[in-house]
Amino acid sequence: MVSTQLEYAEKRMKQKWFDLVMAEQKGASVPALERMYNAYTLAVEEYNRCIVDTRPAEQTELPPLPVPSLPVKPKKIRKKAS
Repeated sequence: MVSTQLEYAEKRMKQKWFDLVMAEQKGASVPALERMYNAYTLAVEEYNRCIVDTRPAEQTELPPLPVPSLPVKPKKIRKKAS
């Protein structure tokens, strides 16, 4: 059951990251991106708690956090007409 919770937490964390990247690519507002980033960091903390709960007590280091790999296109900057 605990491994199921870990898998769910990892999936949720990756989804939050994906949602954040896609929102940035679509030009979401800064406050919206900040809220999404905060949700992502909470998901990372939940994932880390699940890892601590599933590891043997003698282990003291957390495994490296999986880094989602998403292609990120450079954002084009449009100049405003004056």
